[in-house]
Amino acid sequence: MKSLILISGLVLICTFSYGQKENPFIRKGNKLYENGKYKEAEIDYRKAMEAAPASAKSNFNLGNALYRQENYEEAEQGFINAAGLFKPNEQVAKAGVLHNLGNTYLKAEKYQESVEAYKQALRLNPDDEDTRYNLAYARRKLMQQQQQQQQQQQNNDKQDDQKDQENQQPRQDQSDQQDQKDQQQQQKPQISKQDAERMLQALKNDEQKTLDKVNKQKVKAVPSQVEKDW
Repeated sequence: MKSLILISGLVLICTFSYGQKENPFIRKGNKLYENGKYKEAEIDYRKAMEAAPASAKSNFNLGNALYRQENYEEAEQGFINAAGLFKPNEQVAKAGVLHNLGNTYLKAEKYQESVEAYKQALRLNPDDEDTRYNLAYARRKLMQQQQQQQQQQQNNDKQDDQKDQENQQPRQDQSDQQDQKDQQQQQKPQISKQDAERMLQALKNDEQKTLDKVNKQKVKAVPSQVEKDW
């Protein structure tokens, strides 16, 4: 349970005190937030930002409301904006914002960014054990992600090698077929020169006999012509 609480929990700093009058929209948004009405709270926090754009509290609380709605991309920007608005003597409060930024990155599976955000938070508040725990968790997730990416790359490389081998296979088959044709031709019985001459002479004799028959038939077929002497 500790890991779940620390990973998903938010360090709420809705009671910042900067010696300035609290925006009434922030008070209203905080009540809505505490009742789990995060969308309605978001609306009031945005109104508070319109009234005081440089308010770290408005930006921070808006980030929290967006985080609860799983709108991590906009929540990141809210926390980043808030972190840039703190004064030098507000380091502990800034560390809380960076903790939440790390949580947001963690939810979005941006583990490298999450690790960096937790590191920054610890530099400002080294005694924060929750941030230290989350940093260790984010590092483990980052290592797992890198191992998965490496394994995926290896699988892709193997698939590419298999495709290359398949593309080369037809050329090997054609070469084998040509070798088989050459072997078959070599295995055919060879005819001696004398046998070839006898076969050629026999063919010539058959042709001559055929021509003689045709010529005789033509002679017989020609009618005799008798011319009359008048």
